Parts: sequence; structure tokens; C-alpha cells
Amino acid sequence: MSTKIFVNLPVKDLGRSVAFFTAAGFTFDPRFTDDNATCMVISDDIYAMLLVEPFFRTFTEKEIADTATTTEAIVAVGLDSKERVDRIAEAAVAGGGTAAKRTEHESPMYTRSFFDLDGHHWELFWLDPALAEG
Repeated sequence: MSTKIFVNLPVKDLGRSVAFFTAAGFTFDPRFTDDNATCMVISDDIYAMLLVEPFFRTFTEKEIADTATTTEAIVAVGLDSKERVDRIAEAAVAGGGTAAKRTEHESPMYTRSFFDLDGHHWELFWLDPALAEG
């Protein structure tokens, strides 16, 4: 089995979060979905578990980060094209998310970022293979 990553994120309204990320082009694995959580598929080996806050609290004794005032993490996702970066970022903002910073394309990476409905910071990027090689 290949190594997989599951990023666990607390959400206030699971249904609203599912609708938001579905509109951005993501799918969900029904095997890992119930009233408390859902498994958002980012790739064959990368997933985001969206957990309602009371359920999320059962996994930690620490307070949940207040994303209005702090950054808990930046979830960076490499994509296969600039167009896909744009499509997801634009859908996220159209669906109620907020642009996190300006589009970057001065380096070998083309980057767009946004805050989702719960304030989690997502960064989408495409790495130009020709520029990356030097």
C-alpha cells in the first residue's frame, strides 16, 4: 500500500462544507462519511477529513484554532495545470470562500490561495516543469 495522508479539519456545518468543495470540483468517499465526518478526495493518496467540531474535539484536548485570528496550517495542493488551479480557486471564491492572497506567478510555481467557509487556508499551485528544471 502506498503512503496516504489524511488532513483532519474541523467544520461548523458539514453539509455546507460538502456543497462548497463539491462546487470546487472535489468528490467524497461515502465509505468514510456519516453525520460527523466526510472524506474529501484530493488525489489517490491525499484526503481531507472534514469533521464537525464536536467530533473533531474527541481527537484532541487542545482548543480548536480560531481561524478568524490565527492560521492553523496552510494546506498546499499541487495540481496538474494552471487552468485547474484557476478553476478550483474561482469556484471556491464564488461559493463563499475568500481569496487569501494575490495570484503568484513570478517563480516556477503558479499559485492561488483561498480561505474556505471555516477559514482554513488552502494554497493551490502548478509547478512549471520546464522552469523547475532550471
